[in-house]
Amino acid sequence: MVYRCGLLTAQKEPVPLKSVEVQLEVRDHVATVVSTLNYENKEDKPLEAVFVFPLPGDAAVCHFSATVGQTQIVAEVKEKQKAREDYDDALSSGQQAFLLEESEQSPDIFSLSVGSLPPGESASIRLEYVIELNVQADSGLRFCLPAVLNPRYQPQGSRDGGSGNIQVTSCPSSLVPYTLSFSAQVSSPRPVSRIESNCSLDPLQYLNSEQTKATIKLAAGHKFDRDVELLIYYKDAHQPTAVVEAGQASAGLGTLMGDPVVMLSLYPEFPEAVMSSVATCGEFVFLLDRSGSMDAPVNHTNRNETRISSARDTLLLLLKSLPMGCYFNIYSFGSSFESIFPKSVEYSQGTMEEALKKVGEMEANLGGTEILKPLEHIFSQPCIPSQPRQLFVFTDGEVGNTKQVIDLVKKNSHAHRCFSFGIGEGASSALINGLAKEGGGHAQFISGSDRMQPKVMQSLRYALYPAVMDISVTWDLPKDVYATVLSPPITSLFQGQRSLIYAGLTGQISEAAEGCVTVKYSLAGHPSQNQLQFNLKPTEDSGLTLHRLASRALIRCLEMEDREPRQQQDESVKKKVVELSVQSGVSSAFTAFIAVNKGNGEAIQGPLVRRNVPAPRMMACGMPAFQSARVKKKGTKLGLIKKSLQGNRREMDASSAGTPPMLLSDVPVPVPSHPPMDPLLRLVALQKASGCWDLSPALATALGKTSEEVETPKPASVNEEVWATILSLIWLHGFKMDVRDEWELLAMKAMSWLRAQDSSCLNECVDAGNALLGCKVEKDSLGL
Repeated sequence: MVYRCGLLTAQKEPVPLKSVEVQLEVRDHVATVVSTLNYENKEDKPLEAVFVFPLPGDAAVCHFSATVGQTQIVAEVKEKQKAREDYDDALSSGQQAFLLEESEQSPDIFSLSVGSLPPGESASIRLEYVIELNVQADSGLRFCLPAVLNPRYQPQGSRDGGSGNIQVTSCPSSLVPYTLSFSAQVSSPRPVSRIESNCSLDPLQYLNSEQTKATIKLAAGHKFDRDVELLIYYKDAHQPTAVVEAGQASAGLGTLMGDPVVMLSLYPEFPEAVMSSVATCGEFVFLLDRSGSMDAPVNHTNRNETRISSARDTLLLLLKSLPMGCYFNIYSFGSSFESIFPKSVEYSQGTMEEALKKVGEMEANLGGTEILKPLEHIFSQPCIPSQPRQLFVFTDGEVGNTKQVIDLVKKNSHAHRCFSFGIGEGASSALINGLAKEGGGHAQFISGSDRMQPKVMQSLRYALYPAVMDISVTWDLPKDVYATVLSPPITSLFQGQRSLIYAGLTGQISEAAEGCVTVKYSLAGHPSQNQLQFNLKPTEDSGLTLHRLASRALIRCLEMEDREPRQQQDESVKKKVVELSVQSGVSSAFTAFIAVNKGNGEAIQGPLVRRNVPAPRMMACGMPAFQSARVKKKGTKLGLIKKSLQGNRREMDASSAGTPPMLLSDVPVPVPSHPPMDPLLRLVALQKASGCWDLSPALATALGKTSEEVETPKPASVNEEVWATILSLIWLHGFKMDVRDEWELLAMKAMSWLRAQDSSCLNECVDAGNALLGCKVEKDSLGL
């Protein structure tokens, strides 16, 4: 029987989730997020509602409670299997129960089960987590509320394909049958300059005259077609800071929650002489996702630009910006993978042209999203002596074996740096951040109205700078005060990017006690160090935020240690994680939040009907079916069976279909028509690997001139390549300064080439070029 009252799915089934309310509180660069999910059963029989939803992968989930009528039930953290059994037992005996658990494959997917919701009953679920906000290239702090949950492709035969999976039910974002309200309060010692978003916001309101406190709200009518992203800007640049937080009095000294915790935020500053030079060597390996979902639009401002077309344009800029003398290769993957060259080749005009030709033919037609196999192949290739390997991974992040992929990158971190890029709405933050963190690189997300090119070029600059080596951290503390570092060791440092250290403090700390932390490292062969002095007096009113973030950091380290292969089974690490999770109240892969409403002891009558609440997903080509549900204990009437997602998909899940994933190449698709090339890319495409341009009709067209107009003003004594290169640089500086980040590296290569020509009349060339193009670019601006 189909009920048509209340909230309905696309299949006309009632949905008990009515609304989601999110309150964000940002203190400097740490955020506390409180989500309230309001459920209502409008059917005539008791319901179990199951909602699978995304959270940021590095969030510390620290509170879960339910309010039914006037009764609030606060959940406790238990070992996951025990929590599941308690949930099933409660439902079997007619009691209400609430279960929140993290996916065993990826820490950015959670499942919320609301059990035995009687007819006509309402329940409010309160979920709280804390998270550090990442620093962007323009010094903004990025907060992302993942409203979109894209299905994750589960490769055939992956080790995590068992009962630990969480079943995902999703529907097109336009059909999501519940509402979202979102508000944020931001406070900082420094004034709040502005707050930007990819979604419509009500005007920013300041709460004090110093403008250090402000509030913002999401405008009504959010469409669930994108993650909610905020970029927060403070008026002063980020400075190194240390915050000491008092422990929980009831926890007792000598425990993580009872002792004070310090969070150090470090922003290393490197010598200008080092940062102004870039490497002329390296092995650059680009790994591009070509699964069907890469055919979706990058953002909502230009639906004609797909993820794959933006990736092609980005690869053009990357290949033009590589230094002579380096090595490179390009891999692409879907259900299978392929590479342009059998192994990395030396960068030259010939190899660059061959690569660009094949890049131009790339489409999102390789089926599923199996990233593990190409990574295994890349890491199996021997490293080239004196050519440090730099791996760039481009993906929309829709994979189901996240932890397996990250473990592989960590295992090979000694031999490479990994720079990762999450493309589009719903990209897995756990995957993208995890790849960069364990690979000693840098992560970027491209969503909303973002352009991929400037973010990728920033990461290329990081890769071309000398790697920071031999990083060590030393503590100078008062006598009988000791620090126990809780976060993983710092493995990479980048100019202007924050590094965090969490540590527990033990011993007698006086009111005026001071501490000092020194970070030592080697940069381009020169020893360097940064110091931070700070007061050890703890703050009392922070709500244990830092303790929970420190617990989360330690839990993630231990979980990764538990996944390392061993000769024999060892449960000791898992036991440590469970103990720490229970003590701190922070979720983990091995624990879950469980709340049981024993109420007045009366059992809820009638058969229980299960309703899967759909999470929003993007309408993209290639949404895969995946994931079997967790299997509850035998004999429980609530046991789940494996179920494939419904909807239009080009990818098939091997585990559910029993056959290899279908490739997009097996499906007749129209030949895509590429839009006209962007004027910047048209000019860039003509640059040679050495950095110069040829004087050609194509260059004249790119400059908006005829061949005669370009050739006539050339000084007689200047060679054609020098003239063409100066014209190109003037055009870039005169007309494309707003996207300088995208062409700066290839312009530096062009300037180096010009200086090597030792031409005697560069001034004359610059003057003639300015006159021709109608610009006023100074010679000094060109670096000549």
